[in-house]
Amino acid sequence: MVLACVCCAGFARQGPAVATLSIFVEPMTREFGWSRAVLSGAVSIGGLLAAVVAPLLGAALDRHGARLVLCLAVLGTSIATALLSLTQSLPMFYLLFCFARMNWAGPFDLGIYGALNAWFVARRVFANAVANLAQMAGLIALPLIAQFAAVEHGWRAGWLAIGAAVLAIGLAPNALLLVGRPEELGLEPDRSRGAAARGAAPIEEPTFTRQEALRTRAFWLLTLYTMLIYPVQAGFSLHQAAHLIERGIDPVTAATIVSSFSLMSTVATLVCAFLPRALPLRFPLAFSGVLLTLAALWMPGVATPRDGYLAAGLFGLGIGAMLTLLPLAWANYFGSRSYGAIRGLALTGQVVAQAAGPLLSGALRDATGSYAWSLHVFAALGGLSVIAALAAYPPRKSLVQRS
Repeated sequence: MVLACVCCAGFARQGPAVATLSIFVEPMTREFGWSRAVLSGAVSIGGLLAAVVAPLLGAALDRHGARLVLCLAVLGTSIATALLSLTQSLPMFYLLFCFARMNWAGPFDLGIYGALNAWFVARRVFANAVANLAQMAGLIALPLIAQFAAVEHGWRAGWLAIGAAVLAIGLAPNALLLVGRPEELGLEPDRSRGAAARGAAPIEEPTFTRQEALRTRAFWLLTLYTMLIYPVQAGFSLHQAAHLIERGIDPVTAATIVSSFSLMSTVATLVCAFLPRALPLRFPLAFSGVLLTLAALWMPGVATPRDGYLAAGLFGLGIGAMLTLLPLAWANYFGSRSYGAIRGLALTGQVVAQAAGPLLSGALRDATGSYAWSLHVFAALGGLSVIAALAAYPPRKSLVQRS
């Protein structure tokens, strides 16, 4: 039941995702005369706001659980995205989208993975993969919902459709059914006790505090990997539809290509669900960086829909693996007891990096007339992320058994 609630929140989370916003880049810049860099700035500022609130939310999550955090995130996001249909000026767009984007980058991330890592230890990989499948479903569905509504009734109808979908799917399950931690019901994480009774290996989990985590090499290498990979994720996602249209691909086909990268993310997530527990996470994280590098190198030369699907497929595989495995790495490396405090601090670096990607991509597009330079920068960042991931060995500390 907890996993189902988290999946609903993960689907609803994608209302202000950069893939969804990418559907609105061309019609909104055309109507209002805004530059791509100015529009991208809303993504960046929203991320910076999340960087400010994430450390505070992380500590609150450890104390009070995920239910309130997720309910407020869903409600606020649905209202903000629906009100974007009334946009008449750049300040109004910034106010609403920055708030929605702050929810996406901070409260949703902490609430979803905080609940999962509190409830699951023995089957944490599988639970994270299922939750990410729900998020990928949102990334597939919501851009298409926005595009079809916009084609029929204009981009303002697209925002209304997004707001309605977020509210309908995300609020009721989390408000009525979600419990933040198993201890609140006198339970333990997943069914590890039954596994132990059947003779399975005991489940061990590290118990780092935030202060202890900050003194480890692994914390800073995971943070470095995050800050290298997330500009690629956000910058590539936001501008891919506009880039494809500029390369001569019609808008509807471009929208399906945007959704196809989410489909391939789903494939990567399914594969991650069956990774052996003994496989060091730094290896698949490094492979994710390789895939994103290849996608960024391929995308500047896209000339046909086939090229677009290929580049988007590589990108989707890399993003799906990264989004599934990186939250898992934080929990496996440092434990779930102080997950919110540790992840909240690291999330500051993540959302700053995520904010930088779209801004960099939009600025280079306005300066050079194409997205080629930004894609080359993203390829370089992806290559560096491979090195950081391979160096991120798990920290050593006494473990506590979760039986």
